[in-house]
Amino acid sequence: MAKYESKIKHINAPVESVYATLSNLENLRPMLENARNSEVVKEKIREAGQDPAQLEKLDEVTLTPDRISFPAPMVGEVALAVVEREENKCIKFQTEQSPVEANLWIQVLPVTDTTSKMRLTLKADLNPMIKMMIGSKLEKGLDQFADMLAMIPY
Repeated sequence: MAKYESKIKHINAPVESVYATLSNLENLRPMLENARNSEVVKEKIREAGQDPAQLEKLDEVTLTPDRISFPAPMVGEVALAVVEREENKCIKFQTEQSPVEANLWIQVLPVTDTTSKMRLTLKADLNPMIKMMIGSKLEKGLDQFADMLAMIPY
């Protein structure tokens, strides 16, 4: 399995707040709604050479406290489900209905009483050819995802 890690992200919120928000995936709904309507997000998408109309697809994301799923072209629905929670430390996810077996960990640790740090780790079962083609993109995407999670108001 290939392993990718985000950079450590610092969050201006206590670890208890960060964990409470991220351990219930329904708490991400406002972030998705804000991203869909954000001119800043649309501009970043344009800068990346993509069409901001893709944000409409955020309406197709399904959230429950333990699962996030979304349609993927040529694959169907892809989902991540929470498989383990360690209070104020870690949330572990496993792919479901995915062509690639993968695990995602969100690790959070206190820095002070009012700040925390977070790192994301992704392990994916990729064949060598796919790993060579998308490995660097996965690492970059994981880091961008960590940046997004660090910006949530906890």
